[in-house]
Amino acid sequence: MSINRAAKGIVLVPTLLLGSAFIATAVWGPAAAADNKSLALGVGGVLIAAGLLAQLMPESAPEARSEDES
Repeated sequence: MSINRAAKGIVLVPTLLLGSAFIATAVWGPAAAADNKSLALGVGGVLIAAGLLAQLMPESAPEARSEDES
C-alpha cells in the first residue's frame, strides 16, 4: 500500500493540534499543574515531531497500468 498526500495530511493535522494543545497547557496552564509541565512539553514535542516526520516520508511512484489489465 502506498503512502499518499491525503494520508500524510490526516496524520499531520491531529498531531499538530494535539501537540500544540499540550505545549500551550504546559506554558499557560494553572500553577497547580506545575509538576506535569515537563511531561506536557515532552508529549507535545513528540506529537509535533511525529507529524512533521510523517511529512518527510517518501511517496512511492504511481503504478503504471499494463495493457492486459483493464
